[in-house]
Amino acid sequence: MSLLNRVFSSGQMWLRVEWGYITEEGHFWVGMDISPAMLDVAVEREVEGDLMLADMGQGVPFRPGTFDGCISISAVQWLCNADKKTHSPPKRLYRFFSTLYTALARGARAVLQLYPENSQQLELITAQAMKAGFTGGMVVDYPNSAKAKKFFLCLFVGTSDVLPKGLGAECSVEETTQAKFTQERTRFRNAKGKSVKKGRDWVLEKKERRRRQGKEVRADTKYTARKRRPHF
Repeated sequence: MSLLNRVFSSGQMWLRVEWGYITEEGHFWVGMDISPAMLDVAVEREVEGDLMLADMGQGVPFRPGTFDGCISISAVQWLCNADKKTHSPPKRLYRFFSTLYTALARGARAVLQLYPENSQQLELITAQAMKAGFTGGMVVDYPNSAKAKKFFLCLFVGTSDVLPKGLGAECSVEETTQAKFTQERTRFRNAKGKSVKKGRDWVLEKKERRRRQGKEVRADTKYTARKRRPHF
């Protein structure tokens, strides 16, 4: 909650993608979860917020500008999984972020704490958030710790704000604990200045990423990414 205190102020209307203890801070909130068991626990504890059973991959069903903030704890990374044949992780992520962007008021902020399995999931999540219109970036607490390391996607609506600093950083270089994303694209190049795109490693990595997204990909063979001879 220390990061949330640095990002939000009290007395606002909140959307909570998982239920939690924020009433004491003076917030009015709505809890949204796909698990009936989690919502039952909230009911048993007599929480004061409103609860709703919903799949965030199908979107946030609220009117434009309803909320002043959003908190999510270990939820958004599950949208990277294709649990059904009809599930497309990129589409479900974009559906969530685009409808969340609409439901938040201008100047609102969102903090999504997540546990990505790998850098590909992190790239997919941030790319869809940027595509939906958000600004902001990733903040990492305790980046050098295997157990305490945590990722926070801090998003802003309609404004560009300064990202909070991650906890436990041993150096003052901003790039080690924060990663901003913009509309620009960068081409990675090797030591000779040539683009590594279309190389065998690049192709294999892309195919593996598409498999994790639940897409059909041809099996790897010794001919994968192999250059073909020109036709006469």
